[in-house]
This record gives sequence, C-alpha cells and structure tokens, in this order.
Amino acid sequence: MTGSPATLAKLGTIMQISYVPNDYDAALDYWTTKMGAGPFFHTEGVQVENVKFRGQPSDIQFSMAIGYWGDIQVELIRPDNDAPSMFREWREKGLQGVQHLCLIVDDLAHARALTEEAGGEVIQEVSLPGGVGGAFYADYGGGPGTIIEYLQIPQPGLDGFAAMRQAHLDWDGKTNPVIGRD
Repeated sequence: MTGSPATLAKLGTIMQISYVPNDYDAALDYWTTKMGAGPFFHTEGVQVENVKFRGQPSDIQFSMAIGYWGDIQVELIRPDNDAPSMFREWREKGLQGVQHLCLIVDDLAHARALTEEAGGEVIQEVSLPGGVGGAFYADYGGGPGTIIEYLQIPQPGLDGFAAMRQAHLDWDGKTNPVIGRD
C-alpha cells in the first residue's frame, strides 16, 4: 500500500494557542473583555506526573486557565514555583506573546518519531495522572512561539474541551468570565 509520507503537518490540527504571561490576571482580563474569549476555566495546581524538562526530572507546579475564542482554545499558564520548566524559562527570558501551539494526537510515540526525524528537540514532557495520556513539547528552532505541544488525552478530556467550547458558544460575554477562581 502506498500513501503520502507521514509528516508533522499531518499529525493533526492546531487547536490551542498558549501564553505564559507576566501578568496572569491582566491576560485573563484582556482575553475576556477585549477579545471576547471565554469563559475561562481556571485550574489551580495542575496535576501532571513524570515531568522532564530538557531531559531532567522536574517538580513543576503551575496553574492554568483555558477558554475558547471561536474554535481555538486559548490557554494561559502561570508557573507557581521555581522548578525548571519551559514556562519558567520563558518568563526568565522576558519573552512575550505565544509560547506554544498544541495539537491533539492519537499516538505520542509516532509524533515523537516524526519530531526526531524533523530535527525537533523535546524540551519538556509530562504524563497525565494515572498514565492515561501525556504530552511533549518540541522546539524546532523557529524562535519564540513555535514550540509545538503534542497532546494525547483520553476521551473524557476531549469531552471536557467540547464542554468548554460549548460554554463559549453559550456565553453572554460578561457573566462569570473566569470559572474556578475566587
């Protein structure tokens, strides 16, 4: 059987734009009031396991907010400790704007093999609690904003994303712009 060769572009569609803003609250305000994204679902103390940053174990702690802007998911990340991570490194370099893009994949091992073939460097990797999925972040040397997250997530996670998107479609643009925060 012949077919087109596997390429990174054929792994999936970019579904998320992610930022690591210096001012998390100001970024939430910007995305909800100026851009009309939301509502955002804030998670304090995101749980991930088996974290490696640049090949070394790391005990990262971070919080995030996820909301939709049309069909695109917007993620805002706030590092909550000084453990080495790509999020902390981004902040320490004083970078602004898009930090990474994300796509959902069915097979992390396949995505990683294609990443290695393309000369990408895996800079961070995580497992989801219970070993039911995970992600890795690859840098292909394109500069800020070109890191790609490859995320393999079980169906309940995909269903959660679909519910967040529906909340966006049903949202009045004002009521409860950030859910899960006091």
